[in-house]
This record gives sequence, structure tokens and C-alpha cells, in this order.
Amino acid sequence: MIANDLFRKLSCGAKFSNKNRLPVKRKLENGSTTSLPKLKVCIKEETDAGRKVKASKVTKSLVATPVEDTRIKSEDSSSDDSGSEQENREQKKSVQQKKIVPPEKVELINQLRLNRLRNQHKIHVKKSRHSPEVPNIIETFNQLSTDYGVSNRLVANILSCYSTPTPVQMQAIPILLKTHSLHACAPTGSGKTAAFLIPILHHLKKPMKCGFRALIICPTRELAKQTQREALRLGDEMNLRTHVIHMVDDPKKCDYSFASGRSYDILVTTPNRICYLLSQNPPKIDLSNIQWVVIDEADKLFEDSFRDQLDTVLTACNNPSKTIALFSATQTRDVNLWVAKNVPNRIRFSIGLINGAVELVDQKLLFTGSESGKLLAFREMVAQGLHPPVLVFVQSKDRAQQLFTELIYDGLNVDVIHSDRTQRERDNVVRAFREGKIWILICTELMSRGIDFKGVNLVVNYDFPPSTISYVHRIGRTGRAGRPGKAVTFFTKDDTVNLKSIAHLIKSAGGEVPDYMLQMHGSSKKSRDTLAQKAPKRAMIRTIPTFELQQLQRKKRFVSKSKGKNKPIVVSSNSNNKSTNAGKSKRSKPSASKK
Repeated sequence: MIANDLFRKLSCGAKFSNKNRLPVKRKLENGSTTSLPKLKVCIKEETDAGRKVKASKVTKSLVATPVEDTRIKSEDSSSDDSGSEQENREQKKSVQQKKIVPPEKVELINQLRLNRLRNQHKIHVKKSRHSPEVPNIIETFNQLSTDYGVSNRLVANILSCYSTPTPVQMQAIPILLKTHSLHACAPTGSGKTAAFLIPILHHLKKPMKCGFRALIICPTRELAKQTQREALRLGDEMNLRTHVIHMVDDPKKCDYSFASGRSYDILVTTPNRICYLLSQNPPKIDLSNIQWVVIDEADKLFEDSFRDQLDTVLTACNNPSKTIALFSATQTRDVNLWVAKNVPNRIRFSIGLINGAVELVDQKLLFTGSESGKLLAFREMVAQGLHPPVLVFVQSKDRAQQLFTELIYDGLNVDVIHSDRTQRERDNVVRAFREGKIWILICTELMSRGIDFKGVNLVVNYDFPPSTISYVHRIGRTGRAGRPGKAVTFFTKDDTVNLKSIAHLIKSAGGEVPDYMLQMHGSSKKSRDTLAQKAPKRAMIRTIPTFELQQLQRKKRFVSKSKGKNKPIVVSSNSNNKSTNAGKSKRSKPSASKK
């Protein structure tokens, strides 16, 4: 039988009206149950012979069952509909994700993220009324080319020297690229030199014949040469000329005026050499075209010995549009007052704890009892094993020479550097120490500022530092660029003036300090200032007993006297005239008495 005929027979007599129509498909609210309406179905019976039909009315009611949806599904279409529901959900999620976020909200989210990074790297920006808007930090060096238009050549030089920016570079480089004046305080070995060299190299772009355009002032010649090496490395193939003033005696080589015809771009030097050239008549240097003034180790250059020289140099840099940047590992009140008065529109920030020690340095205080105990303690350290290179700090050049005389006979590769040695000798010593030919270098405060010796493993404070700032800079010669280091400080019963403050400094950096040091009575400000200005008197560094030393001194005096007796007496013409005048006066006296 054909399907159409079968359907016709089964549906014969059925009535379809609005009353028995299925309800419109809709979702049920609150999960309430629905019952399908009753359907009246009339079934006709027909026979083959008489085709008599008996119509009997049968009423069937569908049982009301709770359903989630009134949609009637077949078995074949159920799987397809479930898949379509999942697709709809995924489409809704994608639409929600692709919602257009207003730019104000995007900027706010980005600013919150950058502030979180600042807190993570301990970058503390101090805002004032006159300071401009602080630029955002950079996270990678590649942002310099995309966000600030730095040349690919300079970015390639940076990436060849550094992998990621340090905290001070993350904040200082964007500020200086915007040509805002800056006052930054960051720990030793944190990359401050590259933080001010990169913006200078970007803005100078190429060499020009208009005199010096950038001036970097350093407290020592060793630090100036180190800065020059870093500038040459970062400015490779940019042809920018960086110069360090080596001598001021030769009038031909020391003329840096426009009339001399010599052209440089960056000047790195100490302030006293510039002052000498400016004092000549006419001046041998012209700083009128300076666009950048960087003061490295600012707290040292604002001390009494450098303050007048620095004022003279800054007065000679009379370009009104110059940018001033000050960098240091420590801060003093004098520097803050000067910057607030003379550079009001600067941006000021610090990294970590101000005037704090580097946390990567393992610091230790060692009591030696007396001055002779220091030498015994150092020799004991040598016997236990030292990992060179090692820096040893003493308070004066005389004590540096005395310690060198004692250690030179112990079979150690040791040398000494201080201000009495010539510039050539100092350069040779620094070069030999960098090359590893010298294991132990004895030095004074001359080498405590900014000098970067790669891989210094140990710093020994043979003489106690005169101040906490000096202590921070001394131990900062190790633990640089993320590498660990160690610092040992000797002290005696006479070194109690700064003992408590340095003990608190070590405690704040995570070191272990005995409790009695933290509970000591603090010293007066007058005694601390006196100690910072004048070093205390200490016994000589020697192992010879006192009576033997006295015998040696007697022998020296006897030899000097004997040499003086054997020398022939040389009479000058002036002495002859005096003797003849004296004879005349003696002869005239008796003649006067005769009269």
C-alpha cells in the first residue's frame, strides 16, 4: 500500500482546529510543568464489502510531564540541535570578547599595570607642583624604536651590551628622551651610566662642527675614562666623538675654543680641569652650545671641595634650553636643596631604599681589637683562601703605602693606588687589575665612586668608613649588575661613632647583626661631622716591634747626620757679602769706641 493511501486512511475523520493546535514554542519560566491539550481523535472502521464505517469517538489525553522546552524533537535531529546550541554559546562568548572597549578604559588598565611594575621594581617617583608629567616606563629596549623613534643602529648597540633594562633605565631613559630635567637616586651597579648615555646619543644623532653639545662631569679621572669607554661602546658606528681632557699644560693641545678648529660632541671630564681652561685669558674652552649637562655622583660633587668649581662650570653652560640630569647612589640635603632651587621643573625618583646598601652583597662586621689585629685578621683571611679580585680600602694614602709594604713580602700580587701616584701609574694599575694581573688592590676613597671593576668578589674595609654614605659606595664596588658579592668591615673599640648606623644599614639590607650593636647609644651629629671631615689618628701598619723600629729610626738619623758632615761646605755669594758686612761692622765698633 502506498504511504499516501495509508496516511489518508489513518487520518480519515480527524478534525484539526485552533483548539487542538500545539502551543507556540517558548521556554518555560521557573521550571514550571506544562500539560499538552486533549486531542479528540475519531477512527472510522470500514469493511471491504459494504464499506460501512463506524465512527467512534476516542478521547486521549497526554500525560502532563515536566519538560524544559516545548520543542518536539526526533531522535535524528536531537544531536544536531545540541551541537547548534554549543555553537550559539561559543558565538555569544566571542561576541562578548570582541566588545569594543573605550580607549579611556584601555589607557587606565595600562596605567594600572605600569604602576604595578613600578612597585614591583621599587621605582618611587616623587611628584611636585612644578614637575611635568612622568612618562611611562619601558619594559624592553625594543620599545625605544617603536615608541620613541630611536634608530635601529643604537638599539642594536644597546642589545649587544644589555639584555633587559634595569629599574633605573626603565624610568630614566623615557624621561630624558622627552628632554625633561632629572634627579635620580639608584643603587651602585644599577646601570646609571647607560641610563643617561642612551638619550644623549639619540638626541645628538650625528657629529656636528659646533663645539661640545653634551657635558658629563665626574669626580675622578678614572670614572671619566670609564664613562668614555661606555659611550664609545654604545655609540659604535654613529661617529659621535667623545673626549676626555687628559692635560691642560700644553697650549696647543688644550685649546677647545671655536677658533682652534677642533670639533667634538661629548665632553667627559672633572670640574677642576674645565675651571682651569675657563680661567685662561682668553678662555680655552667654549660651553655656550651645551645642550645636555649630566652630573654623575652628584652628592660627591656638591661637597665643599667641588662646590665652587661646579658653580663655575654650570654658569659657563649658559644655553637656556639645556637639560640637566643628576645621578648618584646616595642623596644629601645639600643636593636636594640646590636642585629644588635651580631646577624646579625636574622629575625626581629613586630606586629602592635611599642611601641603602645593595641587598646582593653579603655584609659582615669583624671586631679586631686593635690596629695590629687588623693585619692578623687579613692574613688569616688570605690563609683561609681569597677569591680575587679583592679591593681593600684604607683611610689615607700613607696607610695604603704601609699596608702595601707589609703585604708585598707575603707572595701576593698586590698593588696600591692613591693620589700621590702619577696618572700613568694609576692607569697602569687599573688596567692590570682589570686584566687579572693584580689580585689585591689597596686604595683610598679615590676608587670608591663609580668605578666598575667586573667581577670584584670581595671588598675589605680595612679602616672603618667615615660615614654611612662612604660605606655604601665602598661596598658598592662588588655586587654589581645582579652578581653577588661579599664585604667585610674591620672595626676596633675606637670605631663606635658610626657603628650603630652602619649596623642598621646592614640589618635593613637583610644581613645579620648582633643585637648589642643595634642597642648602642647613638653618637652626636657633631662627632659624626667631625669624623667625616677629618680621619682619626691610627697606629702605623707594621709587624716590627717598637724597640726594633726605634733602633731603625736611630740608624737613619745617624746615617743622615754622617752624610751631612761629609758634604763639602758650599758658600754662596750672598753669604760672602753677609760675612764681609759683618766684619766691617765689627771693625767699625772699636774705632767708634776710640773716638
